[in-house]
Amino acid sequence: MNPQRFEANDHDTDDLPLLEHLEELRQRLIRILASLLIFSIISYLFSDYLLDQVVKPVGVVYFREPTGAFMVRIKISLFCGIMISVPVILYHFWKFVVPGLYAREIKHLLPVVMFGTLFFFGGAAFCYLVVVPIAMDFLKSFATENVKAWIDIKEYFSFVIYMCLAFGVVFELPIISYFFGKIGIVTSKMLSRWRRYALVIILVLAMVLTPPDVFSQMLLALPLYLLYEVSIIVVRLTGRREEKPDTD
Repeated sequence: MNPQRFEANDHDTDDLPLLEHLEELRQRLIRILASLLIFSIISYLFSDYLLDQVVKPVGVVYFREPTGAFMVRIKISLFCGIMISVPVILYHFWKFVVPGLYAREIKHLLPVVMFGTLFFFGGAAFCYLVVVPIAMDFLKSFATENVKAWIDIKEYFSFVIYMCLAFGVVFELPIISYFFGKIGIVTSKMLSRWRRYALVIILVLAMVLTPPDVFSQMLLALPLYLLYEVSIIVVRLTGRREEKPDTD
């Protein structure tokens, strides 16, 4: 076994046969699913409060189907169960992956996991507290005296969830860039050269990850491009030093 390989407390996954790896993965997935179920049930007990918080940016929403409000409560509970379970998911991911990593990889991966979690929740919170109210005010401004906003609860909830998840994911960009920069996969010069292509990819992602209206897409695309520029600075400051070409 390589001496640089991280020594696990319980066992060394290098010595485990494939079936034992799969069994360990199965056990960890069961624990993750149990966590999701328990936290979703607990969240449902507070679904009245959670539902009121979600609709705050618009004040009043409506449901057209008999099961509309109930299904939204279920979705909110599941979503909250997933969010609360993130530390559990990361823990089991960490326990399954770390024994097979090198010490230098663990040193860089640990802050990535910690700050990545904070950035994800920060991006989702920024979306809910800032972006969603602005977006709803803007979209409702197109109403007229004869054209009134009548917002369906299912459509509104889907809009909020998609936007929050999208912002949570894109806020990970500087963290991912930091990790790739540390292990030498990307450099600041490389990211700078890719800027034009990144802009195209950002616009495509904004169209895929948000509802099909230009305003919502721009609300995601602009912060994502700014985060890309931040990533260049992060890699320049923390990434591996680029070796100068030998002129001799």
